[in-house]
Amino acid sequence: MPSVTIRGARLNYLERGQGGSPVVFSHGFLWSGRMFDAQVAALAPRFRCIAYDHRGQGESEITTSGYSMDDLALDAAALIESLNLAPCHFVGLSMGGFVGMRLAARRPELVRSLTLMETAANAEPLWKIARYRVLSAVAKVAGLRPLVGPMMRVMFGRKFLNDPSRAALRAEQERLLVSNRVDGLRRTLTGILERAAVEAELPKINCPTLVIVGDQDVATVPARARTIHSLIPGSRLEIVPGAGHTSTVEEPDGVNAVLVPFLQACDQPWAAASVSR
Repeated sequence: MPSVTIRGARLNYLERGQGGSPVVFSHGFLWSGRMFDAQVAALAPRFRCIAYDHRGQGESEITTSGYSMDDLALDAAALIESLNLAPCHFVGLSMGGFVGMRLAARRPELVRSLTLMETAANAEPLWKIARYRVLSAVAKVAGLRPLVGPMMRVMFGRKFLNDPSRAALRAEQERLLVSNRVDGLRRTLTGILERAAVEAELPKINCPTLVIVGDQDVATVPARARTIHSLIPGSRLEIVPGAGHTSTVEEPDGVNAVLVPFLQACDQPWAAASVSR
């Protein structure tokens, strides 16, 4: 995979598609840019797709600092500028959505359209902070294997978890989860848990915005997506049936059915005025 060094970190990324407008994919906690493989495959014939790994995750470098959501938004901005991607279509899932909201509100010249998937604009609830700090401590002592069951139930919806035909795909997701490097994971988790709310910034977002949430997401429930939708002027909300928190893997066809036409429409000259409404 190619890489770029920005803000003291080497970030790896996957690039597919030779022409068209750039689409930058920003992944969720515990995964990598490969969680968007199905979306990249659908979009690459028309768009230039870049799916990067955040510092400390995937194949990117583990650094000693730089894991706050504000820092990760600065990373995204620097990556977009370094690879000459501006203005890009930015697609962020969960943690990637935390990044996308900050990027679109603070650096609007870099973002042509914004897609927010399975994410939230508020700070992490106190009860979740306590729970995840315990899980982080367990990972430090015992590694990730003891956490596979609880984390799979957070990351995936019941349809995916209970479908016998997807046993092999579930096993692959478990393998990817366990392959995380604990140091990078724990530093990233601290950044997630300590993030500030950004509801007050959302009305500043003026690019076409698509908000996607699975109806079985237990990590960032649909009500949180509805709040984002209500705060971003002209945004569009789509609920994907049967999808949990990792909708791009669980229900790729359902995600692509709303994402692909949205991005195609955003490439039209009239997009800024009407596509998100």
